[in-house]
This record gives sequence, C-alpha cells and structure tokens, in this order.
Amino acid sequence: MMKLLMRMVLVFMVWSAVGCGPTTFVVGISPGDQKMVATVVEPAKSRTRDRVAMIDVTGMILNARVPGLLSDGDNPVSTFHESLRHAAKDKHVKAIILRLNTPGGAVAASDMMYRDVLEFKEKTGKPVVVVMMDVAASGGYYLACSGDYLIAYPSTVTASIGVIFQTISLKPALSSIGIQAEAITSGPNKDAGSPLSELTDGHRAVYQEMVDTFYADFTGIVKAARPSISDEHFKEVTDGRVVTGKRALEVGLVDALGDLDDGFAKAKALAGLKDASLIHYHRPLEYVGSPYASAGSGTPEAGSTQVNLLQLNLDGTLGGMPSSCFYYVWLPGVR
Repeated sequence: MMKLLMRMVLVFMVWSAVGCGPTTFVVGISPGDQKMVATVVEPAKSRTRDRVAMIDVTGMILNARVPGLLSDGDNPVSTFHESLRHAAKDKHVKAIILRLNTPGGAVAASDMMYRDVLEFKEKTGKPVVVVMMDVAASGGYYLACSGDYLIAYPSTVTASIGVIFQTISLKPALSSIGIQAEAITSGPNKDAGSPLSELTDGHRAVYQEMVDTFYADFTGIVKAARPSISDEHFKEVTDGRVVTGKRALEVGLVDALGDLDDGFAKAKALAGLKDASLIHYHRPLEYVGSPYASAGSGTPEAGSTQVNLLQLNLDGTLGGMPSSCFYYVWLPGVR
C-alpha cells in the first residue's frame, strides 16, 4: 500500500510540473532509440511525396548539453546537425525552413550552425528559408544569414549585431570582508577574466582585440548575406541595437514580413514545387500537434527565449552560461 501511495504521489508531482497541456508520461522502461523522427504537421493537398522539412532553433545557442524537464537534454549544435543530416538524406525533402526563436548564444556555436547550413546547401542544392519568430537576435541573426530567404513577423525582435564578453570581479567584495585571493600564474594574462582578480589595462586590451575580431567576422557575414543594405543603414544596424521585424525589412535585414505559411509557400516556390507536405523533426514522444508546436530539443525550457544573466553561480556560470565565453547574444537588462 505504501509503495502504491508513493507512486501515486510521484505521478501527481510530474503532472503538476508539466501542467495541463498535451503530455506523454512513460512509466517503466523508456525507448532507448531517441533518433530524430519526422511528423507531418501540414499535409499536402495532393498525393505528392515531396516534403519541406522544418528545423527549430529555440533558446540559447550553445555547444553543450542543455538539461530539459525530466531529461538530460540535448546539445543544440548536435541536434541541429542531426536534423540537417536527416534532411540531406531524405530524397523527398526538397527544401528547409529554419524556424528561429533564439536570442543567440556562444560565438563558436553560432558559427558552427551557420557553417552547417552552408555545407548542407552546397552538398544538396536544397533551398533554405528562415522564419523568425519572437526573437532572432545576435547569434540567431548570424545563423539566419545562412538562409536563401529571410522572413520575419512585424513584431519579431532581431539584429543585435555585436559581441559581448561579460566579466565579474568578486575581489573587491572579498577584500572588504578580509578574504584575499591570489593566483600564481605563468604569465601576466593567465588569470585575465577570473572573478577572483580584477581586469588590468593589459587584460582588457587582449579581450577587446578578440571582441573586435569576432565583431568584424559578424559584420562581414551580414555584409555578404545582405549586400543591398546601404552604408548608412549598415552602420545603424550593426551598433548592437535590436530592431523590430518591420524595421528590419525597411533597412534590408530581411526579405519579407510574413508567417510560417508564407515561409512554407516560399520554400515550395524556391524548390520548384506545386505542392508538398510540411514535416517537423523532433525526438520520439514529444508532442507535435501543429506547425507552431515546438519540439523543444536542446532548450533550457521548451519555447523559452528568456535570458537572465543577473544570477551569479559559484560554478563559474552566469545564468547557466559559462562566463568565460564570447557571445553573439542579446542580453536585455544587462547592457
């Protein structure tokens, strides 16, 4: 009786945690095969076997495993690569929609995804349409530049073209309570950026040079992808500010305003298709009920784009992200 009661309590706790939405709860042995599966979210009107595959990039872009609810989570870069590999191998997939809902992320991770898309297009010749949802900023926009056609909602938050390297020094606070931290290093820059030291002018110069290099890479990507942006507008949109989708169209950061239906229509047009079904890649057991459903793989919280770096953890992270990393990311409330 006690074991039964404990099981009932556990089921109730899990049910309470996930809310009242569509939920799959597995008791006992779960499937060991977690390979990507494809679900048709918009069937073709004819009997054609042609497909357009939709791939999500949701939440922070990191080359690290991001824990999810009741799971160990996925590595967003790995999940993205796996989805592209499936789309490349499927002869019925004729085009891709990248659905972006991300504030960006790490510099290297954003570049990895960007290069993956370029390689995918070169090897397959399949067109890539980008549809920006709530947010497609910084590293999200960097990734968007890999697409052949960019669509934003009028209310999408995008741009934030820039680089940030965030440091925090605890040394003054520790000194005020009588705690002294001292590092024995092999060189003057070895402890640069450590929270237990303070940035010197030399440290700052080293990191500024790296930030400038990454920024030049970012603006070069944008310039190559969006050559129609005027010099005046280019200076405006590359100063780190965010803009709405409507403004993004005015200055040339996107090709059109629209929604997922428009993205689907454009993908079919670029692939020369009269009709096709829309499929969505996701992990087994994840609920996908419509084209707007988010698989949530590799995200801190499914569908979440909230970023809070004001939380300082003693494990060397800021809000769950490594503090010793360069970011193409929009950080509202921090800058």
